[in-house]
Amino acid sequence: MSGVPFHYVDLQAFAYATEDDRRVEDALRTYLPEEFPVERAESVGHHGDRIVVLSARVENADDVRHVLSRLATSDDLDEILDELDRRVTEDCELYLYLDKQGALAGDVALGRGISFRAKVEAYPAKKDAAVENARETLSEL
Repeated sequence: MSGVPFHYVDLQAFAYATEDDRRVEDALRTYLPEEFPVERAESVGHHGDRIVVLSARVENADDVRHVLSRLATSDDLDEILDELDRRVTEDCELYLYLDKQGALAGDVALGRGISFRAKVEAYPAKKDAAVENARETLSEL
């Protein structure tokens, strides 16, 4: 596969006051190419507790392919493929929630803690075309 029919992939995770933000970043890096920059922003929760927002936008085709290939190693890939119609929006965006705790151990699985949003290429920009492009790409990896 020379091209990859995704414009970008956004990954985001929150490191709450009870968590080590370096470990949360390590979990996020499970999906990212080596040395990929992770942005950090500090926020404050409702009760004044510190929250570090960690995020990365992957736009380069090789880097997007890397993220998708990591996703394709998941034991949940069949579930993801079966649910693509529900996980792709009318704006051609694929949304997944991934297991932050498992990612820290190097596991790739659906769960909670890491949000995954990818803009799927589709011409014309219709949900059905985006679902098919996502299905074809994830099946080939």
